[in-house]
Amino acid sequence: MTSVLYEYPFNESIRTMLRLEHLFDRLGVLVAREAPVDHHFALATLFEVMDVAARADLKSDLLKELERHRAQLQTYRGNPHISEAALDEVTARIDAVHSGLNGLAGKAGQSLTSNEWLMSIRSRISIPGGTCEFDLPAYYAWQQLPADLRRADLARWTATVLPLGEALAVLLGLLRDSGQPQRMVAPGGQFQQSLPQGKTYHLLRVRLPADLSLVPEISGHRLMVNIRFMRPDADGRLRGCGSDTDFELTLCS
Repeated sequence: MTSVLYEYPFNESIRTMLRLEHLFDRLGVLVAREAPVDHHFALATLFEVMDVAARADLKSDLLKELERHRAQLQTYRGNPHISEAALDEVTARIDAVHSGLNGLAGKAGQSLTSNEWLMSIRSRISIPGGTCEFDLPAYYAWQQLPADLRRADLARWTATVLPLGEALAVLLGLLRDSGQPQRMVAPGGQFQQSLPQGKTYHLLRVRLPADLSLVPEISGHRLMVNIRFMRPDADGRLRGCGSDTDFELTLCS
């Protein structure tokens, strides 16, 4: 049975990481396509990545998180219940993305800001219709190039942000792997649970069967989580489903 997964971040750091992951996923899909309109939106997505990554301490925060995970993994050495080969594999992945991110000069995509042609597109891409051929004829000419040439350019430009995306993939993968899925029931479509004390959770995951056509409204903090299951009406407005709902809940620390 197909399912739909919803994720809810408990702090601003994870919220930023999830937003960036969303953008990198979209970027990968769009760059692989051939149509000029897809490559236009790939560029728009690249600029969004640069905007989100412009936060001054993002890179240093991710490097510290990678170092924290690496140090934590070392404490598992010699544990007979943990595979040394698995530890080596995960540690190698952390080391690789740490090295890549640490070697990134400045913020992700910063080197592109010296490209006047790209920055002229960036300054107009948020204006409705602002990248028409009469506004940016050189950009229009680029869009007429064969798809493989446009993809080569996009690959070169996105390479300036990829170390960030690779680091995010490892960190979010480790976070998601830390949780244990549990089957839950929301009586009348509403669920509330106190979170265990002495442990800090960073991410909540809710998985629902796709055929239920429900949308979870999630709120929470370090002490409590609330979920209300909603069903969209014909106009898209959400209303409480009012029925007992089975779902899968994962708390990740």
